[in-house]
This record gives sequence, structure tokens and C-alpha cells, in this order.
Amino acid sequence: MGNWEKRQQDKREGREKDRVRREKLAGYFFNLSQLTYTALVLGGMVLFFQGSEISVKLSVMLSVGCTLAYALAKIGNNLLK
Repeated sequence: MGNWEKRQQDKREGREKDRVRREKLAGYFFNLSQLTYTALVLGGMVLFFQGSEISVKLSVMLSVGCTLAYALAKIGNNLLK
């Protein structure tokens, strides 16, 4: 194998590693988005259905959860593009 062929193969392997790295990082952000949504939004809804009154704290928790989940999913999506 010549020097040029070896460099081309190294370049292909580097691209493949970068692609896998981006996919795993995007998956990490998607998982963070799911966990954030589950903890803040669904946890807040459980409190609401247990008979707790709607307070400012509950409203803030729901809105922050939705916003943060959306932002993390958007970051993951941008990494895949």
C-alpha cells in the first residue's frame, strides 16, 4: 500500500469516527431531553393530579421543563445535520 492510499484510508477512518462521535453526542442530548421532560413536566403533572393547587412554582416547573426539553432536542437535532 502506498503512502497516498494510506493517507486516504486514514482520512476515511477519521470521517467515520467523527460521524459516530456526532451520532453518540446527539443521542446524549436526546436522552437528556427525555429525562428533563420526564422529571419536570410529568413530575409536575403528577403533583397537579394529586390535588395540589396550581401554584406559581408548578407553572414555572412545567414551562421550564418544556422549554429545556425542546432546547436539548434541538441541540441533538442540529448535531445530526
